[in-house]
Amino acid sequence: MKKRTWRIAGINFDHFHMGDLLRMAAEHPSAEIVGISDLQPERMQSATRNFGLGPDKVFTDYRACLEKTKPDVVILCPAASQHGEWVKKVAPYNTHIMVEKPFAAQLKEADEMTRVMPAGKTLMINWPSQWMPPHRRAHELIAAGKIGEVLNVWHFGGNRGPLWHGADKLEKTAAQVSAEKPNSWFYKKAHGGGSLLDYLGYGTTMGTWFRSGVRPLEVTAVTAGDPGLEVDEHSIVVARYVQGLSKFETRWGTFTDPWTIQPQPRCGYIIAGTEGTISTYDYDAHVTLQTRKKPEPHPVAVTPLKKPGANPVQYLLHCLEAGKPLEGPVSLPISRIGQEIVDAAVRSARLKKTVALPA
Repeated sequence: MKKRTWRIAGINFDHFHMGDLLRMAAEHPSAEIVGISDLQPERMQSATRNFGLGPDKVFTDYRACLEKTKPDVVILCPAASQHGEWVKKVAPYNTHIMVEKPFAAQLKEADEMTRVMPAGKTLMINWPSQWMPPHRRAHELIAAGKIGEVLNVWHFGGNRGPLWHGADKLEKTAAQVSAEKPNSWFYKKAHGGGSLLDYLGYGTTMGTWFRSGVRPLEVTAVTAGDPGLEVDEHSIVVARYVQGLSKFETRWGTFTDPWTIQPQPRCGYIIAGTEGTISTYDYDAHVTLQTRKKPEPHPVAVTPLKKPGANPVQYLLHCLEAGKPLEGPVSLPISRIGQEIVDAAVRSARLKKTVALPA
């Protein structure tokens, strides 16, 4: 039998990760980019050029894009505060939807996104950290019981700032950053900007995965940043569980970007359990394991991810073809708990006090 070709459309280019996701679709042997859409044509120029898209596949009206191209899967990359709005816009067209992180700006919005999805269609929240080999290796070791029950997760996540790079991590100049900053949604509170909303979901969602879906009891958060900005550039969040504490720190303004030179602190995770510890840092070729049997910290090699789980597009199409539910951070149950913690952190920072999660 001839294998089906999945028709994929990319809608809303607010987040530069759209270029990365479209590249994954273009490289997939069973996928075809049938259309892209954004209100600002200039934001689609790179994708149009990179993927050889003719004018019949480029739209400024998302409705025309959906009606004419009839995609099976829609990739959405809107500003964080507009995830719910865009899922509602696309859901009536009866497609599967992948939304680039975070889940939403608020838990209420995340639940509404789930509710409006058509029956039988999948909603996936893409967390790029799930596709980093060291973090996958760390989860495998946890699942194998190498460190016992997880009690603590420490996460440090960030970069020099969201405007210093574009799709495929192409670096921008200081002049470009200065020119974009006044109009960028990343720096507008009403649009879900700020380091906390940009990066906290990584730590809370991956941390929930490492802790096998355990929810905290309460959350305490503090934020800081340039007084002239509407949004934070630094946050520290502490979550208290029935057993143990976890700390999640976000930072715009690291000394270097972790994909070029790891800053100090290094971006990644340290996970402590009843029988050992694991450190796993972004882009590393190994994780470091410590156990009761071998207390000296020692490297455990990381291997490249393999098909069909090497990237989010591969994984989503595989699950759709096999009729399998999504697993890990991209799944709705894990992402929802991560969003709960983010919601509590936002309230805590605003109220300047500890916030309890609903029982």
